[in-house]
Amino acid sequence: MPRADSFGALPPAGVVVDDVRMTDRISAVISAFGVLASVLVFVMAVDEYRSGASALWIAGGAAIFLSAAYALVRDVLRLRPGRTD
Repeated sequence: MPRADSFGALPPAGVVVDDVRMTDRISAVISAFGVLASVLVFVMAVDEYRSGASALWIAGGAAIFLSAAYALVRDVLRLRPGRTD
């Protein structure tokens, strides 16, 4: 009768799951939604500026959009097959 605390030998690791690739894909999708949200913020900032608000609204909206676009480009470049990072 086998003992309850005996699990035996572990099976050999024949397949290695590429979790980094899946993480990069998820990061790219999140960045795409971030660009979408930043476009909405920028449109809202332009609307506020046209209503008489400060020009800092446009500067802030542009900064948010540019940072989100940079993150998306960085994530898309990570998905390229010949990356060396």
